[in-house]
Amino acid sequence: MDLAGWRSAAHEASEPGARVRERVIGTAVDVVARPQSITRVRAWAARKESRYVCFCNVHALVTGRRDGRMNAALAQSDLVAPDGAPVAWMLRRLGHGRQERINGPDFFWAYCDAVAAAGNTAGESIYLLGGSEQTLAQLQLRLTQSFPGLRIAGAYSPPFRPLTDEEDQAMIDAIHASGAGTVWVGLGCPKQEIWMNAHKGRIHAVMLGVGAAFDFHAGTLRLAPAWMRECGLEWLHRLLSEPRRLWKRYLTTNTAFLVLVARQLLERPKARAPHE
Repeated sequence: MDLAGWRSAAHEASEPGARVRERVIGTAVDVVARPQSITRVRAWAARKESRYVCFCNVHALVTGRRDGRMNAALAQSDLVAPDGAPVAWMLRRLGHGRQERINGPDFFWAYCDAVAAAGNTAGESIYLLGGSEQTLAQLQLRLTQSFPGLRIAGAYSPPFRPLTDEEDQAMIDAIHASGAGTVWVGLGCPKQEIWMNAHKGRIHAVMLGVGAAFDFHAGTLRLAPAWMRECGLEWLHRLLSEPRRLWKRYLTTNTAFLVLVARQLLERPKARAPHE
């Protein structure tokens, strides 16, 4: 969906009611509309609530089955969005026929558009955490050019090593001092999910793990064409772009996902006929 589509749908989205989730290979994934998810996050951000959002694709789900810390992070997340097209397809197969893919990079861009459109009346600002200093500089330039009304409260490129307790607290203090309502975390999976889980209750803002979104929108990585994203072939585009780094991930996680999905569907209880 393009930005115009997001804006149009956002007018129809109201404050969400009860949370609806469905298990996909063991992980509870939210059944939610894209504009509704933006509305939900903006409401949390306005109240400075300490929450976090995971955008879950095949890699994230399979990692969650293999890594206890990732599994806990997904289980305790306030919103697990169906990022990958196969994940959205599985939700539709499980009875949620209108479920769309909620892609992390697209969500980030649409959210910035919504905040910028609201202007200073909302008083909301964003914080960028992750990526290299060069990527963050290019990203901020593109954001300010694309969304003149967007307020970027701050940006931080953390070192690759773990932060000391003092460094971690200084980062938290800087985020709080910035007044940001959302913190966009681009540390990659599963590092960003585990990090957000560890900082829930410590950072009074909504944290959203968006993986490679910073690189895509800064132009340091090429985003897959729209038709590939819509057809669920973004993984192929990324594999062709970075074959040495990603071939093993996609071979193992995609295969595991297909096996686990087949098992889940085969073991799913069949609905009884009305006369039974």
